[in-house]
Amino acid sequence: MDYLQLIEDLTNAKGMSGFEDEVIEVINKYKGNYTLQVDNLKNCYLNLDQVDPAKPTVMLDSHLDEVGLMVKAIDKDGLILIQTIGGWVPSNLTAQVFYVRNRDGKYYKGISATKPIHFMTPEEREKKIAISDIKIDMGATSREQVVNDLGIEIGQPIVPATKFSYNEVTRTILAKAFDNRIGTACAVAIMRDLADEVGDFPFNLVAAPAAQEEVGTRGASLTVKRVKPNIAIILEGTPADDFTNSKELLQGQLGQGPQIRHRDNSYVANTQLIDLFKQTARAENIPSQHAVREGGGTNAGPIHLGNLGTPCATIGIPSRYAHTNACFCSYDDFLNTIHLVKTFLRRLSLEDIQQFDLMTY
Repeated sequence: MDYLQLIEDLTNAKGMSGFEDEVIEVINKYKGNYTLQVDNLKNCYLNLDQVDPAKPTVMLDSHLDEVGLMVKAIDKDGLILIQTIGGWVPSNLTAQVFYVRNRDGKYYKGISATKPIHFMTPEEREKKIAISDIKIDMGATSREQVVNDLGIEIGQPIVPATKFSYNEVTRTILAKAFDNRIGTACAVAIMRDLADEVGDFPFNLVAAPAAQEEVGTRGASLTVKRVKPNIAIILEGTPADDFTNSKELLQGQLGQGPQIRHRDNSYVANTQLIDLFKQTARAENIPSQHAVREGGGTNAGPIHLGNLGTPCATIGIPSRYAHTNACFCSYDDFLNTIHLVKTFLRRLSLEDIQQFDLMTY
């Protein structure tokens, strides 16, 4: 399977929270022989229809959505006022190219604009930028042109206009939406690679890329109820910290392998499950990194509290500049994450899963 083409198609797809339709189309394209089911929140399920109730279930989680903006209002000059969807730093939003969708589903390019420096007072130049200072300029001259000619309305989605590219020298990928299309690419690739083996596993394997993670892990609150997993592996595009600290303190560097997350604000990892991943990495000589995050969160939050408690491990592919218009990640980290998870699943026994059952003393 061409992993780079999969990543390109997923990252180029426009799909902020609540508008994940293009991403679903890509998953459908690459689903292979699996059945794809989609619920009313736009959560996806691969292989859910083949679940054997006599077997335990392992769920591969990721999320479909990306951070974006929404058309909040259109002023008399045709400038679009924005509402952020997901976490943005205002200074990262300025002077960028975005796609704005119209009522017919067509996307037009616009520029995120603030008052030009040439017209700022000294005080304005020193002022910290706020979201309310940023508007999307569609190159129009009036509100009527934006509404009537371009067909742009309140409530329409806005996403970065960044396109995928791959650097063969550094083996890095540049794209938007690695949080979390890179994790979704992992989930789809793993399912495709294991298609001929899934039926022989002592457990069901279901991939459930979820919607609306960036606005409160909403989709995973439903996927965990529908799949009812005994174990969940959360595949994420995790923020890289290459340039934030001294080298010995870094926990998410590009090119150093998948990141095994022990803690963030949404969960504390199941120690037995983490140990199984560590054993797999050592046995296969797969490079890995270990992170104790001070903040942040993933779908592990609702999933580890679902199904009367689900053991979770978050495996991340480090990504520089998450929640901005353009990110970098290492293709080798992506490949090693796939290798780690596939090998983990091949080694996973019924006895391994049964250790997580309710214990009586």
